[in-house]
Amino acid sequence: MGCRICSIRLNSGKALSKVSAFFIMLLLFMYLFYNLAGFCDSFPKGKFDQQTSAREYDAQDGVQDSVRLSEYSRFAHAVRNRTDFTGLSSVSSKFVWQVVGHPQQQMLDSAGTSETVSRSGMPVSNSFGSKKFPQAIIIGVKKGGTRALLEFLRIHPDVRAVGAEPHFFDRFYDRGLEWYRNLMPRTLEGQVTMEKTPSYFVTKEAPMRVCSMNCDTKLIVVVRDPVTRAVSDYTQTLSKNPGLPSFQSLAFRNSSGLDAIDTSWSAVRIGLYAQHLESWLRHFPLSRFLFVSGERLVADPAGEMGRVQDFLGLKRIVGDKHFYFNQTKGFPCLKKPEGSGHPRCLGKSKGRPHPLIPPEALQSLRAFYRPFNLKFYQMSGQDFGWD
Repeated sequence: MGCRICSIRLNSGKALSKVSAFFIMLLLFMYLFYNLAGFCDSFPKGKFDQQTSAREYDAQDGVQDSVRLSEYSRFAHAVRNRTDFTGLSSVSSKFVWQVVGHPQQQMLDSAGTSETVSRSGMPVSNSFGSKKFPQAIIIGVKKGGTRALLEFLRIHPDVRAVGAEPHFFDRFYDRGLEWYRNLMPRTLEGQVTMEKTPSYFVTKEAPMRVCSMNCDTKLIVVVRDPVTRAVSDYTQTLSKNPGLPSFQSLAFRNSSGLDAIDTSWSAVRIGLYAQHLESWLRHFPLSRFLFVSGERLVADPAGEMGRVQDFLGLKRIVGDKHFYFNQTKGFPCLKKPEGSGHPRCLGKSKGRPHPLIPPEALQSLRAFYRPFNLKFYQMSGQDFGWD
């Protein structure tokens, strides 16, 4: 009997020892696991998009991945020295899309973002470069062709532009320059940061405000026959407000006659280019301006874009091969980029048919603008042939 009790106690002790050993081993395993997990977390993490992965480069903190940067430099050089983006046989197309960005990509316009839109339309992280104040601004004029010019410029790999109009120097100046800078896309060495807000040209405070940021800013003004521009302006407003009075009742103070032009109406006032330019010339020399013909931008987009690229100090990359004339809209569109199923034209709001305006009203308006046009030709050094 005593031996049996001893045997039971001995077996129980062995079982308890095994259970204790098991729990000790389990605790040791968990300890090692959590320590190893913490050790792995101490390594730099990569950024991943849906196609590729790349090590993070933080430009602000100065943390650089030399391998990635050397690859970028080689690829960017290849892109900038070609006029056709389909011939990059020696580079990874995925890498170029992610880092350099396609020449026809759309920028996200929200302040502070560091993402661009990839070929598939998905956001791709882009922490390269830095946000800078624009070196060039399209300051005018409304309904002159500014949107077309900006879209044509964005084909160029060395142009990065805000998509939406910031309206900083006319509406949101009280938000401060840092707010404005954060609206800009990130750019690399040799790239030009741009924005366009056509109302700057006719805003009294804008010249001084832009100069206070940087008096060396390059200023682009897209101008158009002021009579045609006024009708186009009216057409846009009419599309949003079908109950708008007739063009002639707004353009002339006395509805019974066509002699007194109402310059308080913005559609008429914007076309007084010489008056607006005088305000800008008080703060900027004429050499900082480029005057783009809205008519030539339609008739010869490649030729006019050549002038713009020269003014911005860019290699002439945007040319004839990028455009075709859309007979329906009546203005040039961009040929479809590689990988896209359709060409790129401006939105439905562009190229609207104009309402019929009495010829005598247009003649009176043209006579009114003539002296202002001649003065503008003299001031700008260009004859736009509107008279």
